[in-house]
Amino acid sequence: MTTKEFIQLHHNDDVKALALNASKYHDIDFDYALEQIAGWQKARTKLPEWADNEGIIYPPHLPMEQCSSEKTARYKTAVVRRIISSWKDTEERELVDLTGGFGVDFTYMSYVFEKAVYVERQDSLCAIARHNLKILGRTNCMVTNADSEQYLASMQPATLIFVDPARRDQYGGRTFAITDCTPNILELKELLLKKSEYVMLKLSPMLDWHKVVSDFGGCVGEVHIVSTDNECKELLIVLSRHYAKLERVFCVNDDDIFCYAPNDNSLSIPSFLSQNPQERGIPELSPDRYLYEPNPSIMKAGCFPLIGQSFGVREVGKNSHLFISDKPISSFPGRSFIITAVTSMNHNQLKTTIGNMRNANITVRNFPLKVAELRKRLRLADGGDTYIFATTTEDGRHLLAICKKAI
Repeated sequence: MTTKEFIQLHHNDDVKALALNASKYHDIDFDYALEQIAGWQKARTKLPEWADNEGIIYPPHLPMEQCSSEKTARYKTAVVRRIISSWKDTEERELVDLTGGFGVDFTYMSYVFEKAVYVERQDSLCAIARHNLKILGRTNCMVTNADSEQYLASMQPATLIFVDPARRDQYGGRTFAITDCTPNILELKELLLKKSEYVMLKLSPMLDWHKVVSDFGGCVGEVHIVSTDNECKELLIVLSRHYAKLERVFCVNDDDIFCYAPNDNSLSIPSFLSQNPQERGIPELSPDRYLYEPNPSIMKAGCFPLIGQSFGVREVGKNSHLFISDKPISSFPGRSFIITAVTSMNHNQLKTTIGNMRNANITVRNFPLKVAELRKRLRLADGGDTYIFATTTEDGRHLLAICKKAI
């Protein structure tokens, strides 16, 4: 049996179980086979288009874990297509990816350019990229085994430079500060802007995007906070010497995109939000009202007053980040629920409201107890069709909103 045949035969098997039987297979490259099986199994959900192609070679665990998903790669491609379509340049458009890795982002974005250059310092990843690009028919792509900073210093100007700096230290631990990433893109800022019309940075979603914009000065034109399946995955920053200020922030959750201009003075906060709580009245959590939880990208952006203005909803409390309305709003960027009951933490009220409930999905927003503590207090297992939002209202009351998903 060849290594390829072994991979095809066992591609659905448990990798850990297979590893225990290594001594049975002397005629195959067993480590490589396990690496390919694990990579394909990961790609089935992360990169379904690639998983359907039998010719794709997968990298070791870490590059496979760090690579973009098909969803986020396609989103970057759409952003890049929009950005460079407005650039009136008669010369051929060129992409340079200074941190090639497994090459997912590079491959998808390469469709927008006449020429695309993949740069990677690890020779093994370069070999994988050369093979996969050929399999995928990307004839406009060139693979270069080089240090990113050295290549940047000597390269000719390109239309767009993409950088996904490594976010792990020499011991494999995660890093989140820009200055701790490799390469240090803050130090390379001027050279990046000199060598390209646009720069796209892929950063950790853990970073404070406001600080990133401040660190890079006025050259940041767009911020994209990208989530998939209600999990914040990455922070994209678009730089250019042509920008004078931050023009737009995009909050993305799969196909749901909320965009706003943070410096647009025409955006006014509605009167009911600008007044103090005593003047405007307190939004009341009550049965038959609708409760909304913004998606993770909205949460990360922190544009809560604007959400209230755009969708006609009111925030339950200043730091609750939960909204309510009297009518359903199907376009709200997040999860929607209908409130079936509301209770305080009073023992008798809890007993009456919770009743014979056995399971619930619990979310805590600006509440004195953590989820585990509240779950223990309520004696509820996780799961089911009931959702409990524990929060503090604007007048300081600690309340539980018992909800069902709105259809």
